[in-house]
Amino acid sequence: MARIISTGDTAAKRRRAHIRSCAEVIRLLATRSGFDDESKDMSAFLVFNLRGIYKSIDESAHAWDDRNYWKKSEALRHKWRWSRLAADRLEELVVAGKWQLIPTLLIDLIPHFSDVNIQTITRGPDWWVGARTALMNQQVEEISK
Repeated sequence: MARIISTGDTAAKRRRAHIRSCAEVIRLLATRSGFDDESKDMSAFLVFNLRGIYKSIDESAHAWDDRNYWKKSEALRHKWRWSRLAADRLEELVVAGKWQLIPTLLIDLIPHFSDVNIQTITRGPDWWVGARTALMNQQVEEISK
């Protein structure tokens, strides 16, 4: 009997999509001179994608934990810890409306996405429209709990 290989949705595939989204949004934000409503949505979209990166890493690390490769899983979590920290910091800035501090954070993120080759932008405004509203609503839900 042949081995069954799952080619569907995997943590690595989702992680690559999140990384690509982050790289494209950072590139687009770099071309802007200020923060209009679209730029604010893009920043919130970046928060969701950075969280997605860490979530996919955690799923992969959990698979290593299940095989008792705890050292490898912790190394993986440690290597990608920056994504969770950056998401938390960026969320804090977006919610507080401290737009003047966001470019510095974006500059710090650039080296993490330097290996992503962007020939054309594949993400459009329909990807991030309403992301800021969703982030604010999520904050309200967390506070009311």
